[in-house]
Amino acid sequence: MITIKKYPNRRLYDTSQSKYINIDDILVLVQNHQDFEIVDSKTGEDHTKSILLQIISDQEINDNRSLLTNTLLKQLIRFYNSDMQPYVRSYLEQSLAGLLEQQETMQQMVNNMVKSSPANMFTKMMEENMKMWGMAAKPPKTEDN
Repeated sequence: MITIKKYPNRRLYDTSQSKYINIDDILVLVQNHQDFEIVDSKTGEDHTKSILLQIISDQEINDNRSLLTNTLLKQLIRFYNSDMQPYVRSYLEQSLAGLLEQQETMQQMVNNMVKSSPANMFTKMMEENMKMWGMAAKPPKTEDN
């Protein structure tokens, strides 16, 4: 797990690389499925959630890339401090995990289809033929060679 220290001046320091990083670098860690935590440099208090929420907020500003509609946000807010809050959290985590698994499965299926496409098969046949012709064009080895 990567530990990132957050300093009072809002700077982030990646201890695994011994360098300062920014929010965009944190976004890359998330996209690359890297396990990390962000802690206060003095107290050790966990700041991971606040930084992740900042990334979501930054992403949500652009309506073209937004995932959270006003309706969805209102519905989520209604679950805070309710008896359903723990169940909603679990449901959302499991639903998103399932969605990600389905996405990976679909990507694998598409990759397999591309690999087995007629054009790809034809290319492989041509490569094999070129290898055979290349071997046939070489003079046979004799005892003199």
